Amino acid sequence: MTKIECILRPGKLENVKEAINQFGVHGMTVTQVIGCGLQKGRTEVYRGIEYSINLLPKIKLEMVVPDEKVDAIIKLIVDNARTGEVGDGKIFTSKIDNAVRIRTGEMGDIAI
Repeated sequence: MTKIECILRPGKLENVKEAINQFGVHGMTVTQVIGCGLQKGRTEVYRGIEYSINLLPKIKLEMVVPDEKVDAIIKLIVDNARTGEVGDGKIFTSKIDNAVRIRTGEMGDIAI
């Protein structure tokens, strides 16, 4: 099993979620986050005072999937989240040793 974590533009969540659901993955966690990277934020003026906003709103999408589906899911995410501009996001993967469904006690791939 592999955990896929991706940081996306908020406006791309629905596209990515729909593509992943059509692929057959229905379990995911979505969190609103703020962060900075190459985008480096922006400057705004409020009541005549200039403010630097360097933490921008993003969406963090997490899911645990069988190893054989990882490459296809990453391709789906990239295809549906890319704008070609700085700030499109990142995808991280990590190996998961086990998963347990609390309700039934099922373990391993069957629990995801």
